[in-house]
Parts: sequence; structure tokens; C-alpha cells
Amino acid sequence: MTRAQTCHPLEPLTAAEISVAVATVRAAGATPEVRDSMRFVEVVLVEPVKHVVALADAYFFPPFQPSLLPRTKGGPVIPTKLPPRRARLVVYNKRSNETSIWIVELAEVRATTRGGHHRGKVISSEVVPNVQPPMDAVEYAECEAVVKDFPPFREAMKKRGIDDMDLVMVDPWCAGYHSDSDAPSRRLAKPLIFCRTESDCPMENGYARPVEGIHVLVDMQNMVVIEFEDRKLIPLPPADPLRNYTSGETRGGVDRSDIKPLQIIQPEGPSFRVSGHFIEWQKWNFRIGFTPREGLVIYSVAYVDDGRGRRPVAHRLSFVEMVVPYGDPNDPHYRKNAFDAGEDGLGKNAHSLKKGCDCLGYIKYFDAHFTNFTGGVETIENCVCLHEEDHGILWKHQDWRTGLAEVRRSRRLSVSFVCTVANYEYGFFWHFYQDGKIEAEVKLTGILSLGALPPGETRKYGTTIAPGLYAPVHQHFFVARMDMAVDCRPGETFNQVVEVNVKIEEPGKDNVHNNAFYAEEELLRSELQAMRDCNPLSARHWIIRNTRTVNRSGQLTGFKLMPGSNCLPLAGSEAKFLRRAAFLKHNLWVTPYARDEMYPGGEFPNQNPRVGEGLATWVKQNRSLEETDVVLWYVFGVTHIPRLEDWPVMPVERIGFMLMPHGFFNSSPAVDVPPSASDLDLKDNVVAAKPIQNGLLAKL
Repeated sequence: MTRAQTCHPLEPLTAAEISVAVATVRAAGATPEVRDSMRFVEVVLVEPVKHVVALADAYFFPPFQPSLLPRTKGGPVIPTKLPPRRARLVVYNKRSNETSIWIVELAEVRATTRGGHHRGKVISSEVVPNVQPPMDAVEYAECEAVVKDFPPFREAMKKRGIDDMDLVMVDPWCAGYHSDSDAPSRRLAKPLIFCRTESDCPMENGYARPVEGIHVLVDMQNMVVIEFEDRKLIPLPPADPLRNYTSGETRGGVDRSDIKPLQIIQPEGPSFRVSGHFIEWQKWNFRIGFTPREGLVIYSVAYVDDGRGRRPVAHRLSFVEMVVPYGDPNDPHYRKNAFDAGEDGLGKNAHSLKKGCDCLGYIKYFDAHFTNFTGGVETIENCVCLHEEDHGILWKHQDWRTGLAEVRRSRRLSVSFVCTVANYEYGFFWHFYQDGKIEAEVKLTGILSLGALPPGETRKYGTTIAPGLYAPVHQHFFVARMDMAVDCRPGETFNQVVEVNVKIEEPGKDNVHNNAFYAEEELLRSELQAMRDCNPLSARHWIIRNTRTVNRSGQLTGFKLMPGSNCLPLAGSEAKFLRRAAFLKHNLWVTPYARDEMYPGGEFPNQNPRVGEGLATWVKQNRSLEETDVVLWYVFGVTHIPRLEDWPVMPVERIGFMLMPHGFFNSSPAVDVPPSASDLDLKDNVVAAKPIQNGLLAKL
């Protein structure tokens, strides 16, 4: 067997590969004008089909795992060699306002040779009509400069007492889609304006002084202001002494001084092992990747179970979209409904993490490489953080007769990244636990997006947090895409999804004491049936189950999706943003795997007027889910009613969900059976930090 590449097929593109892909596409431009007009929105790895990944894991890259390949006769044909890597490029032509998608085959790429002649091969190119790709930071900077130089804008700011344009902040929000004037035939931005008070304070919170009443529309293709109107003169909020968030400047200028040092040390190093982007920890192993749109991607998640080998759980996990709709009907807040993944890119807005602050303990960092708008390669150092965390008590029991107690300490492996989109920060975390759980968590923090108030007014649709300043109500929604593979090798389609609800037994002979309740399962047989919402009143959850594998008790093995706190959109059914975000109307969607079904709002939600794209359209096929390769789309969110205490910064708020073993091992739930005491150092009922070598579940 031979392989065309020396890196694993799921390794993210290197800086050299990105350079080669860009050079190849640019060289394929028909004319110098076309080549000069190319702007590179995204360059990502073309992820190979699952059989290629299985071949790589089985024979070409350690740890070699032949058990991954299907063993059934008449199964899929497994290739005998690994194909060359490919890159997919989204290119915007600034001259023609066209968006195109290119596929480039990469030869063995180590570094770009002298003169840039070492190029790949264009496999295909296609113009995608009537779309606008995500915006880029270069465009945002150019837009800010154009608005500041626009004479009517400068005059409007003078009316508000601002002559120094260095104080002005222009945040170029995407136009969204509210009417035909927002159609993608033009590349548009509708900026929000803010103003700082001190030019020599770069860390000043400029979001504390929103500029209301000014309407600006910018043609981002030609970088010109095409609409401007000073609609209403609202005074700038006065400078608030609590507006800043730097040390010594918050809460009256007093920082806490009563905190003693807290050290997290691992003198013998971490318990995880890293080879490239392949991670092993306890019984878990998986790969990590990173894309400009999704940020962190988790591939090939599996659990090594004693006696049963490597057991797949999921093929691919990521956050594929997020939407932030605001609930204030006043201008400009009614049009604030950002698609932060599809319009901007979570990965491209990630930033370097700092040891001792963003992450604690023994840290393994991963860098991320992206193309910039002009085709150069940029690297975000320390973009992804991998580390272990103490997580309190895993299990404990005390015998009341003897007074003897047993306790097991828990730890988890955490993989995370943090991104900044305008005023808000989002931290995305995947936690792996010793009892077989996987937790997805999003931490929301940063700074509130505010509005200005005329003197003496309040706003029904927000919270007054300072004189002349209010924070509108809004929601944050996240979409996790989970391409599951519970106990399935590549090519096997043996998964189904079951909904579980707790039911109260009717009074009668089976419930004479009126205390009876039970769990009732319902198989979700088709896509339309699988459009489901959370229901805490019935303890509703869902099980992704393998139909061919059983545990010691004869139960079908599976993982259950346990919802956390959640909500649904509070906007009316005719709200404009729901035209693009129909996927927010339900908490759970299930589809059979299709390679081109990646983003719930379609690939290009920016200024997208069409209803017929994305998840809500795909499920109309009503494909069968009874035994297939299932993909779960879990939509979860939080309704943010700002508090006065949130000002000037937004404290961390956590939301998420859990994937928990359900019959996957020999007992369910797993934590009912404790690990062996030999797995831990026990002395006087104090647990030392020795790793659990066999894991909790190996003893079941």
C-alpha cells in the first residue's frame, strides 16, 4: 500500500499548502485584471470520505487500528492507497462581485519553492450566483476609514460634539436581509457607530458611547458610502467613570487585593499524549482540526474499551452556526441579528490564548493557519488549548455502619478556543470525562452592545445601565452539528435516534398509590418526525443507539443527548431573520449523513433572501432515519436580559449540553459502579493526583 501524503488526511492545511492553493487559483485567472481582483475568503481542507480516514487510521498512521475497517462481506470497497490532499477555496472577485468555489489538488507540499512555481492542480471551479461570502477584517478596516472620511458623516459627528475622528469606532455589521434592497447583487454593510472619550487610552471601552440616529449604508465592493442620513440627534451618553475594564479602572478604581496565589501544577507532566493533531487521554482518542468558519473541529472520537477494542462514538463534532437576534424594534437594533459563523467566521476571529489566564496547568497549544483577504497566510499562535482540569468528586460513598468512606476524584480533558466578534467574546469547549461523558460548553462574555437614550427616557426593550445608556434584550443561539458513529465502523449505517419522555402512570390498578411514573421511548423514524424541542417537564432526552450491538445486559448500546438550559426564538414567526434562520425553530433536527449538508442556514447566509436553503429545507425530503448514518443538529441558546451588574463587562455565562453513555458499557448509568480503589492513591480518605489508568468504565 502507498500513500500520497506524509500527514494524516484530516490534518489541517499547513501554511505551505495554503500558499500553494492560493498561488494555483491565482495563476488560473484568465486575465491580469481577474487575478488582481481575487480576494480569498476561505481556504480549507477537503475532508476525505470516511473510508479514506479509516484506511489512514488502520494502516498508515499510529496507533495502527485495523479493527476500524468494516469486517462484513459485501461492504464498501476500501481504497488501497491514500489520495492526494485537496483544498477548497472560496474566492470573491472584487471587480465582478462574483463568488466562486475552487478545488485544488495538492502534491506533496513541504514549502513553497523559489519563485512560487510549485503549484497544485485545479480540479474544478464554479461561480455561485447571487450570493455574498463572509466579510473579512480587511474590508472592515477599509469600511471604517471610508465612513470616517465621508464629509456628511464628519458633519453629523460635529453636531454631537466630536471633531476628532480617531475617537470614532465604526463596526461594519453585515446588512442581513430585510427587504429587496438588501439583495446580494450588492455587497453591503450597515455600520454601527460608537465613540470613545480619550484619544490616548487605547483600552477605553468605546461601546459605552453608542452614536444613535445616523444611518449609513456602505457598498463594500467599491468601498463607497451609498446612503447616509442623520435621522435624529440623540446626545452621546456622558462619560461614565465605570465604563472601562482595565485594571484599576473598574468599580471606582479599586481592584481586589485579598486573593492569594492559586497554583495548578503537574510535576510529572500531563496524562494526555499528542502526536500531530491526534490526542490520547485515558480511554479516549480523537483528532482535532480547525476551520475559518467553525473554529475547532473534533474528529474520529472513540473510546478504547477493555475487551472490545476501539469503539467509535462520533465521526465529526463542531459548532456550525450561531445567531444573535436582538429584541428591540427601534432603529438600528431591529436589524442586529448577526450570523457570527456564516457572515464572519468563528475561526477567523479566534485569538491567541495566554497561559496563566485563558488556560491553567500543563498546556498543549495548537496554532491555526488562515489565508487573509489578499491571499497571504496568517498564523494565530496558541489558538487551541488542550489541558486537564480537576472536576471535583466523581463518586463517593460512606457506610453508615462502619463509618468507612470511599471517594474518587474526577478530572476531565478540555479542548477549547476563544473568539471575539465585535463586542462579544465566545469560548467554545469540548470536555471529555472519565465516566464516558462528552460535554459541549459555550462561555459568553465580553462587552454589551448598547444604545443611547434621550435625556429622561427609558426603553421597554432593554435595561438602563447608566445615564443615557441602555442594553437591549437579545438572544444567543448556537448550532452543534454531530456526525455520530456509535459503535459503527466506516460504511456501517446502524444508528437510530430514540426520544425518551417520562410519563405519569394513570390512576388505577397499576398506580393505586398515585406515585408511579416511567420512561417511554419513541423511535424517530423520519426527518419530519425528528424536528423536536426540549421539554424539561418530561425530562426529555434523546438516545443515539446502535441497532446491532448490545452490552452484557442485552441492551442496545448508545449515547444520550442530555439538554442543558435552553430556549426558542422569542421573535414573531414573520421576523425577517427567521427567513434565513428557520433552523432556530426547533431544538433538535436529525438528518441522514450527506456530505454537502454542512451548514444549517446554507453556506452563504450573508444577505441571503432565499428560504429554500439549509436544514429546514433538507428535512422536507423526509428521509428515513430508522437505521442509517445519522447527523444530529442541536440548537441551544440563552435569552439575555441585561442586568445593571453586567456593566461595563459581561460576566461569563455558560450554556451547553452533554453526550452521556447509555448502555454503551456494561452498566447504565456508568457512574452507578465505582472504579477500583487500585486506580487511585487513597490515604486517610484523601485522593492524590495519580491518574486513573484504567478509567472508571473499564471496571464495569
